Amino acid sequence: MLKKYFYVLTGLFVFIFYLFTIAPTVVQIDSGELAAVQCTLGIAHPTGYPLFTMIGYLFSLIPLPISKILQLNILASVYCATAVSVFTYTSKFILDNLNSFKSYKKLKTKSDKKKNRKDDPKETRTLNLELNETVKIFSSIFAGIFLAFGKTFWFQSTSVEVYSLHLLLISIIILILLKAFVQNDQKKTLTKYWLVFAIVLALGFTNHMTTLLIIPGTAYLYFKQNGFNKRSFKQILLMLLIFFPLLILVYSYLPIRASQNPIINWGNPIDIERIIRHISGKQYQVWLFSSTEAASKQFSYFISNLPKEFSITILLIVVGIISSISQAKKLFIFLAITFLSTVLYSINYDINDIDSYFLLAYISLAFFALFGIVKVFQFVKDKNLSKIISISVLILFIGFQFISNYPEVNQKQNFVYEDYTKAILNSLPRNSIVFTYQWDYFVSASYYFQNVENIRKDVVVIDKELLRRSWYYNQIQTSHPEILKGVQPDVKRFLEALKPFERSENFNANLLENLFRKIMTGLISTNINTHNYFIAPEIVENEMQRGEFQLPQGYKLVPHLFLFQVVKTDDYIEAPLPDFKLRFSENKDKYATSLEKIISGMLARRALYELQFNNSERAKIYANKLAAEFPNFTLPPALKNLILN
Repeated sequence: MLKKYFYVLTGLFVFIFYLFTIAPTVVQIDSGELAAVQCTLGIAHPTGYPLFTMIGYLFSLIPLPISKILQLNILASVYCATAVSVFTYTSKFILDNLNSFKSYKKLKTKSDKKKNRKDDPKETRTLNLELNETVKIFSSIFAGIFLAFGKTFWFQSTSVEVYSLHLLLISIIILILLKAFVQNDQKKTLTKYWLVFAIVLALGFTNHMTTLLIIPGTAYLYFKQNGFNKRSFKQILLMLLIFFPLLILVYSYLPIRASQNPIINWGNPIDIERIIRHISGKQYQVWLFSSTEAASKQFSYFISNLPKEFSITILLIVVGIISSISQAKKLFIFLAITFLSTVLYSINYDINDIDSYFLLAYISLAFFALFGIVKVFQFVKDKNLSKIISISVLILFIGFQFISNYPEVNQKQNFVYEDYTKAILNSLPRNSIVFTYQWDYFVSASYYFQNVENIRKDVVVIDKELLRRSWYYNQIQTSHPEILKGVQPDVKRFLEALKPFERSENFNANLLENLFRKIMTGLISTNINTHNYFIAPEIVENEMQRGEFQLPQGYKLVPHLFLFQVVKTDDYIEAPLPDFKLRFSENKDKYATSLEKIISGMLARRALYELQFNNSERAKIYANKLAAEFPNFTLPPALKNLILN
C-alpha cells in the first residue's frame, strides 16, 4: 500500500497535523473579506480570484455542523495537504526519470558517440542500484513533509487565503510540465501533456497572477527539448488556443457577477476598462518596482528569514543543490531559474506581507532538498543500516523544523480578530456609522460577520481609504443607499475628477484631494442627525493631526470605547463599560501587538474622559481593565493613582 499510495498517505499525514493548527475563525488581513466573498459569490480585491471564489462557494454549500469560516479554513488545509501529495508524487517522478534531466556534452566524433552509448547504460544501472524503489519513495515522502512544514507553506493551511489554492495549482502545473518534458524527451514528438499543461496553467492564472513566475523556467525546459523551430512554435500556438479561451471563460465570472451588484463588489468590473484594471491589479502597481531601496529591504528580509523558514533542514537544501548539478543538471537549471525569477520579482513588491510571494521559491528549494535527502540515504553504505539510520536522521531534522515553526504557525487560539470585531459592532447604538481604515483588524472581518453571520448588519462600516476608489461608492449605494444622499453632488464631481487618475491620464491632484476631504466631512454633517457617527483612532491620530480631515464646524470627538464618537455638545456622553473579552494568542505577531496598542490607547482615553467629569468609579473600571488586559501599557499618572487608591 505504501508503494502504491505513498503520496496520498503523505498528504493525509500532513492534513492531520494541519487540523491541529487551523484557525477557528477569521484572522488578520484578508481572511474575513475572502470568506465573505466565497459565501456570497462576491468579487474579491484584485485580481478577483474567480476560481478561488467559485470553488469556495460550492464548498461552503456543504451542510457541516460548523461555522462557514471554519469550513473554509479547513478547505485551505485540504488545498495545502493535496499540494503536498502532488509534490511528493512529483518528487518520485523526478527520481524515476533522472536520466531525462541529465545534460550530456555534444558529441563531436563517431568514436565519442559509440563510447558514450556504451557508458550511459552502465551509469544508469549504477544509479538504479543506489536509488532502489524504497529509497525513492522514502526520499519523496520526506521531501513532501519537508515542504509541508516550511513556515510560510504551513501558514497557508491555517486560514482562508488564495495562496492555499495557488500552492495546489502550481504543484500540479510543475508536475504536468515535468511529465511533458520527460515524455517529449523520450518520444521526441508533441505530446498531450503540453496541452494539459496549457489547461492547468490557465487555471493557475485564474486564481493568482504570480503563476506568471513559472513561465521563465517553463520556457527553458520547453525550448531545451523542442528547440526554436516551426513545429515548436506551432505547438505554442495550439497551447495558446486552449489557454486563452479557458482563461476568459473563468474570468467572465467577474463581469457577470458584477452586473448583479453583489454585496461585495470590489472594482465593479462590468466593462472592459474596469475588468482590465481589476485583473491587472492596477491599484497595487504603485508598489511594484518602486525603488532599489525597497528591493534591498525585501531581499534582506528574504535572506534573514530563510533559516527561520526551514530551520536546520536548510542543510539538506545546500547538499541538494550541489548534488542536483551532477545528477539532474536540466532540472537544476529549471529550479534555479524558477527560484531566481520568484525572488527577483517578489523583492520588487514593496508590501509588508511579502512572505507568500516567495512560495514558489520555497517549492524550488524543497525540490533541491529532495536531492539532499537522497544523499542522506546514500551516505551509509551498509544496506542493512542505511535505511534505519537515514530515516532516523531525517525524522530528527524534520522534527526540529516542525518544533521550530509550530509556535509561529499555530492559529488554533487565534480568536482576537473575531472578538475585536464583534466587540466593536456590539458596543455601538443601532444604525451607527463607523469611519475607519483598520482593514487588517476590523474592516475585513466585519465583511464576514455582517454579511455571512448577519451580526449587526445595521452598522455601516465605511473604509476611508476605499472612498478614494470609484467602485466603492457603487458598493455603498447597493448596501446603504441613504448614506450617500446628502453628498451626491460632491461624489459626482469627485468621480468625474477621478476618471483620469484611474486611467493613468493627467489629473488635477488638488481638486481630487479637496473633493475627497469635502466628502469625508460631508458624510458626517449629512448623516449625524439620523446616525451616530464614530471615527476610528488611526484617523484621529494621523489624518486629523495632519489637517487632512476635519469635523464639521461645531462638532467634537469623545472617546467612546474602541472608537471616537462625533458629538455637538460639551455635556457628558455615556459609553459602554469595558465588559468585553479579547482572546489574544500567547504568541502575538505584529498585528496583534498593533491591535493591543490601539485598544489600550482608547481605554486610557475613555478613563481620562471619565475623570474629567469626576466619574472616578467608572474611570477606575476602565483603568482596571486596562491594567489587567494590557500590563505592558504605561498608565498615565492619573490612572495609576486611581488604581492604587
